[in-house]
Amino acid sequence: MPQDLLALPPVTLFFLVLNVVIGAYTLLVNPSLIDRWAFKPYRVVREKEWARWVTAGFVHVGFMHLLFNMITLYYFGPYVEAAVGSGRFLVIYLGSELIANALTYWKYRDRPDYSAVGASGAISGVLFSFCLFEPFAMLGIMFVIPMPAILFAVLYVVLSIYASKREVGRVAHEAHLGGALGGLALTLLLYPAALGIFLGQIGLG
Repeated sequence: MPQDLLALPPVTLFFLVLNVVIGAYTLLVNPSLIDRWAFKPYRVVREKEWARWVTAGFVHVGFMHLLFNMITLYYFGPYVEAAVGSGRFLVIYLGSELIANALTYWKYRDRPDYSAVGASGAISGVLFSFCLFEPFAMLGIMFVIPMPAILFAVLYVVLSIYASKREVGRVAHEAHLGGALGGLALTLLLYPAALGIFLGQIGLG
């Protein structure tokens, strides 16, 4: 884990700072921005509110939501950025968020009441990109339960599909799934060597 915040790779540091600044501002100073910037599938095309595709990834419903996403980015972002380079990492981060929103749009495009916020799509993409490089790294699920990254990835996809179909709670499970799959696809597309690294790690390379 990085010891010095300023020693983080530039793109990881940029998104950490930007998310924290915007998150704190919207939660403490101007909460109305959360609704104005949220991803609302019903409105983005009908009202041509294209900015919501991006702005939704920088507002959160609460400080715990923001904290969990930023801790995950802090742990895994530096590794992925160092592995693929800052330019590719930028595309993986933003691309995963857009793919997550695309899946959300497809499912909820006819629901005027639906909205979603948070960087979870982008964070899921970063986490799953990490799994390509270190599939057997032990993750502390909820910071307590040890689990290899590859097992976590499989369970994450299965549970996200299940929860999305049943619309469990108010969590955008399809966005988590879209971001995760987007992170995998973009990493393999932008950094094809990741496939060889993954296969080598699981004994098939």
